Amino acid sequence: MAVPATKTELLAAITMTFERLIADLAKVQPNRAREVTMKGHAEGTMMSPADLVAYLIGWNELVLKWLDRDDRGEPVDYPEAGFQWNQLGLLAQKFYEDYQDLDWQELLTRLTAANLRLVETLSSRPNDELYGNPWYGKWTKGRMIQFNTASPYANARARIRKWLKPVS
Repeated sequence: MAVPATKTELLAAITMTFERLIADLAKVQPNRAREVTMKGHAEGTMMSPADLVAYLIGWNELVLKWLDRDDRGEPVDYPEAGFQWNQLGLLAQKFYEDYQDLDWQELLTRLTAANLRLVETLSSRPNDELYGNPWYGKWTKGRMIQFNTASPYANARARIRKWLKPVS
């Protein structure tokens, strides 16, 4: 899939990748959701399907926070307060911990809700806001959103599909 360059393309990419991902996540048996048998986001770590979903929730809610702060004219801490871009593995670990008390269905419900809020807020924004000007460094708002939604959805889908395959 080409990199989205318009609001319409961004919404299509987010929707398509999310729908495919959620269909694959539905195949995970709840009693296996906390099995720590998948390569983690930080070098040398392992995670579970539940951690993978927690990671996606964390990023979706972080993007929503960025947009909310920007809308209110407040400074945005990229990627998150207390973290630098070279500490994304630590941020992933924080997301795993943030949602460790949610069961599998609650995680899926929370991810779906965050995705819905993203689609709603993006739908209400003009194309020029998303792609007209740089927002963070050289990146437009639309590109930053794509980096942290549609791209991770596709990556997570590949990970979960690999995890679901029986070992032969």
